[in-house]
Amino acid sequence: MRAIFIRHGQSTANVGIFSPSFAEVPLTELGHEQAERLAATWESAPELIAVSPYLRAQQTAAYTIARFPDVPVETWPIFEFTYWAPEFWENRRPESYPEEYGKYWGAADPAYRQGGGAETFSEFLGRARETLRRLAEQPDGATVLLFTHGHFMQAIRFEVLFAGQADGEKMRQFRAFDEARKVKNTQCVPAVFDGVGWTIDSGE
Repeated sequence: MRAIFIRHGQSTANVGIFSPSFAEVPLTELGHEQAERLAATWESAPELIAVSPYLRAQQTAAYTIARFPDVPVETWPIFEFTYWAPEFWENRRPESYPEEYGKYWGAADPAYRQGGGAETFSEFLGRARETLRRLAEQPDGATVLLFTHGHFMQAIRFEVLFAGQADGEKMRQFRAFDEARKVKNTQCVPAVFDGVGWTIDSGE
């Protein structure tokens, strides 16, 4: 079966507009245009559309859902990596963010939880593994479109490309990998399950 992971269109967060709710970040006008153009590119209907519960992914998927109204739509836990707790940033200035991010990734502790509402890196990878398991149960020949987020797409890549590595080792590599192979807005990353294992576009 074939899974196509799709990053949401340009969001307000992508252009530097802060939102206190990571789940409620909307698309920009350009993001809506990108999502509409993407929907027009599909050559055939999928068997299933899976969507992150976050608003920007829901808005991106809406155009494809409208094009294929008879295709089942499900909300899956394929939301963005929430490694930061919203309250953590309340008394911090934006110029301090790079240093804070550096500390987090430099520690490379996959069991660390920053605060309430945040998840650990291991929990994040666990969601990626569960998504691949769920997809592997889809019928042979099926195509599933998954509207999700950049970091989650990189986690899917890691679980396929570096399946034998421990979570700590994956975390040590994750940030550099993401910087080198950025997932762009509405970029598609295909993955194929042959009944035994997965192959995926590595971004190289």
